[in-house]
Amino acid sequence: MDLRATPSDRLVERGAWAALVANAAIVLTGGLVRLTGSGLGCPTWPRCTDESFVAHPQLGIHGAIEFGNRLLTYVLILVVLGTLVVVWRWARTSRSLRWHAGLLLAGIPLQGVIGGISVLTRLNPWVVGLHMILSMVLVSASAWLVLRVRRLTRGAGARAPLAARRLAAASYVVAWVAVWLGTVVTGAGPHAGDLDARRNGLDTQTVSHVHAWSVYLLVALTLATVVVLRRAGGSATRSAVVLLAVELAQGVVGFVQYFTGLPVAVVALHLVGACVLVAAVTWVLVVTHAPQQDVPVVDRDPGRRVGASA
Repeated sequence: MDLRATPSDRLVERGAWAALVANAAIVLTGGLVRLTGSGLGCPTWPRCTDESFVAHPQLGIHGAIEFGNRLLTYVLILVVLGTLVVVWRWARTSRSLRWHAGLLLAGIPLQGVIGGISVLTRLNPWVVGLHMILSMVLVSASAWLVLRVRRLTRGAGARAPLAARRLAAASYVVAWVAVWLGTVVTGAGPHAGDLDARRNGLDTQTVSHVHAWSVYLLVALTLATVVVLRRAGGSATRSAVVLLAVELAQGVVGFVQYFTGLPVAVVALHLVGACVLVAAVTWVLVVTHAPQQDVPVVDRDPGRRVGASA
């Protein structure tokens, strides 16, 4: 295998998908740390204990779970680093695409630092919520990267009508409101990550209802987007329908977890659904807007063509 060869379109697309899956996976594993009460399995940061960077047997299963999740951060870094390398060497690449992949990689250490602060603050629910939001930002950025790569390899569809673009933008904003409110609900609920972790003091039932109403608004906006796109014959209709289906499924899971006492398996499924929802709403936002054109330039190496954003 020639490591100097220009990556194929398929390899670059797979690299982008790998970054998306890996960023979503770390959300799930981080959630499992909280759901198993292992948030302080390593009681300090960046070390696991004051004396060691690794968990020792005295910390038990909770220490192993938390330390294992910390190790997975390095796996995520390697995956996204690989994505950056193939994007960087790709013949169709552009400066903006390189920056996109580079910033995605840079976000991972920042995410790790926020996670460390959450440990140092004894799982302050607002810091834990910020950690979750940043993780979701990386999921959104990864989904956008996938779509940018696909547009360069498969072409872009027609620009959606103005009404659809506005509805898609509104859906994107409301989706983030719903995700943030979900972290607030978590901060008020029983799955704190440790038995001694404090809660945010808000009434769980009240914030759950507010969170639900944000989801109702999101579903209404997405339904309107589907209607507008279908009437205009927009090529993004399928993406909007998928988003609507994801929202409905996520809503059902949310209701089930609420009325069944927040069982761990259902809450974990809700976390996965949140990642899929963020990726899907990002997809709809991007596909409804006109693509950014990349202007190719010639690299100093005449044997390899690269691009630069206009």
